[in-house]
Amino acid sequence: MTIYQVDAFTDKPFTGNPAGVCILPEPRDETWMQLVAAEMNLSETAFIVEQGHVYNLRWFTPSIEVDLCGHATLASAHILWETGVVADDRIIQFNSKSGVLKAGRDGDWIDLDFPVEPAREVQPPRELPTALDVKPLWVGRNRLDYMVEVDSEKAVRDMHPNFGMLAEVPCRGVIVTSRAHSHDYDFVSRFFAPASGIDEDPVTGSAHCCLTPYWQEKLGKKPLVARQVSKREGLLRVSVKHDRTFIAGRAVTVLRCELLETCA
Repeated sequence: MTIYQVDAFTDKPFTGNPAGVCILPEPRDETWMQLVAAEMNLSETAFIVEQGHVYNLRWFTPSIEVDLCGHATLASAHILWETGVVADDRIIQFNSKSGVLKAGRDGDWIDLDFPVEPAREVQPPRELPTALDVKPLWVGRNRLDYMVEVDSEKAVRDMHPNFGMLAEVPCRGVIVTSRAHSHDYDFVSRFFAPASGIDEDPVTGSAHCCLTPYWQEKLGKKPLVARQVSKREGLLRVSVKHDRTFIAGRAVTVLRCELLETCA
């Protein structure tokens, strides 16, 4: 059984967000998938099983299964095309815990069709601004995450959260965002999820299901170019139409390994 490691939302190796991708010949139990994800020790490992003309897709961090993951979906589509499992011109449909997700190719870019996950303004829990050590301009919450807007790209880049305190906030993760300083992109973000076993996720596609409707309305334009400004960084093209978020990125395969028969 082959497992691939793909750097997603980038066109250069060793940047973007690494994801594991495992194409299964048949469904496997959750315990085994969780053990493999822990062994890979990446922010997410995706497991794909073909069912007719669609693919069942599940994502695991080193410690838990998650309901939605953008970069590992991008990586999965990239591997299905790159290995010839799926023809280059075919749209890939994934069945997931967040419903039907689709991926298509546009040159060397991959377009993802994801749900919209807008945030509504809320009063943040007391520990949130303290854990982030920022003064929020706006705080919102959706079914997955908190989103915090701050006043500058510098503030986003310079953050050093208290991850122990942040892990106590009851949510999947925390998105911190601001308008971009550069004219090359429209907004920036970082994503912290210590409660899900990931202190900082390098480039988070699913967070943009929340970020995109917020910035599209606030900036009054679409499509938007987004940069996630973690240490590895990554670039995304995003827009919202009706109740769907369209996220585009590139991907590079960096590793291919074989799972030994005694482990499989």
